[in-house]
This record gives sequence, structure tokens and C-alpha cells, in this order.
Amino acid sequence: MSHYLFEARFGRPGKGNDKGKVEGLVGYVRRNFLVPIPRFDSFDSLNRYLTEHCQKRRNKKLRSHKETIGERFDRDREKLLPLPAFPYDACDKVRTRVSSLSLVRYKTNDYSVPVAFGHRDVQINAYVHTVIIHCGTEEIARHKRSYDKEDYVFDPLHYLPLLEQKVGALDQAAPLQGWELPEEFFTLRRLLESRMGKKGKRQYVQVLRLMETFELEEVRCAIRESIRLQAISFDAVKHLVLCQIEQRPPRLDLECYPYLPKAQVQTTSATDYMKLLEEGVLL
Repeated sequence: MSHYLFEARFGRPGKGNDKGKVEGLVGYVRRNFLVPIPRFDSFDSLNRYLTEHCQKRRNKKLRSHKETIGERFDRDREKLLPLPAFPYDACDKVRTRVSSLSLVRYKTNDYSVPVAFGHRDVQINAYVHTVIIHCGTEEIARHKRSYDKEDYVFDPLHYLPLLEQKVGALDQAAPLQGWELPEEFFTLRRLLESRMGKKGKRQYVQVLRLMETFELEEVRCAIRESIRLQAISFDAVKHLVLCQIEQRPPRLDLECYPYLPKAQVQTTSATDYMKLLEEGVLL
């Protein structure tokens, strides 16, 4: 009311004639737009579908009227107050504090935030489909809203800085359970751990942290290329990601990877060629 500057007028219970125009339009939309019942993948698709039908209805002329619905509305709009310069932020805003587990609670559910914001005061903006968490003016987390009871909604990326220090908890960490990653990630982890042991597990977490900056598909392509080149390390994957984005050829220096197999190439002497000539191998 304070945003759009209108006065509330409440209808009496059981008195449909108090809001007959509203109920009539709801019935019209249901009969003409939603019969038979359509199916959509998201509310955004449904809203686009309804918008298209509303636009078509604006071009219709009702009985006893010479103008279309859209033309009549444009004439009425001249008498209306202008809309505010910015849209109304339709959400529930709650101030709370991050727990020691980097979780904030809204309603009955817990949502994760980056571990760097533990024990900080934050604000939750709860929309119909999304929960956005701010610390000061910075947006620190965004989740799909859960309508379950006592649910935990994690973003695995929020906990990677901590797991980088405590790699022993990598397999048991609850935020990572059910995290579906492409097969290349598991291949890389197996190769890293087989070659470097615990250090390889830490490097795998560092590779996962690349997704804090880059897209999943970009990291995936870099991992696939590092496996093809047998340059199995965090530095190699990061270098390949940057080369892919900057569109330049990779230049990998394998001297800093002593655990990789090395090719022994000896200098060929003239005597070896003479022996081949004597044996008739070279013509």
C-alpha cells in the first residue's frame, strides 16, 4: 500500500458481490486460458503463457463498445498515478545471525552461506521461489526456496575453503552429499590421489574451488584436457581454464611436477649412424 499508494478496501466474508469484477475476471481467465489444464516446466513459462493471452484479449472489442480493451485502458491510464520508479520488492525480509555451521534459518529450514561469514549478522530476503542472503550490501548466497520441514539446503561451494584445510572430511562432509559432478572430476581425483596421496586430495578440492570463479563446463573441459595431456595437477587445470577463456594455446611447464613420468632422450652420435649404414638399414 505504501509503495503503490492505494487504499485498502476489504470485502465482506461470503459477499461475492463486493468484488464481483474481480471474481468475474478470475472466472474468465480460468475458463478461457486454463481449460484444458496446461502444463509447464516453470512458473516463468506459465506467466509468459498468461501474458500472451492477456495481450490478445486487449485487442478484442466488448459488446456496446467501439474501442478495444487496450484502447480503453490507454485512455484510462492518463488519469492514473505514475508507477514508482522501481518495482516493489515482493519478499519477506528477516534479520538473523549465521550459525557456527555456516547456516541461517528461515521458517523451519536452514540455508548455507560461505564459511567466511560465520557468526555474522545477515538479512534474508525470502521470495516465492528463491531465498537470497545479504551481509551488508553484499549478496553472499542464493538458494532455491524449500517448502519442506526441517530441511537443509546446501551449496557445496560454500564449504570448500574449509575442506581445503581439512581434506580428511571430504568424503563425509554433508554439504557435498548428492553433489552431482561430471565423470571427469572423479577421474581427476583418482589420478591425483594415486600420484600424490593426501596432497592430491587437497589439489582436488582446489580444482573444485575453481567453480567459485568459472562455470562448471569451463572447468570440466579443462579437466578433460589435462587428463588427455597427462598434466594431472591443480596448476595445470587452472592454466587450461584460463587459456580456454583467453583463447590462447597452453604452455605447460612440467619441470614443477617431479612425480610425472619423464622421457629420457639421448643425443644420437655419428657412430650410431655408421653402424646403421654398415648393417644396410639406411639407404
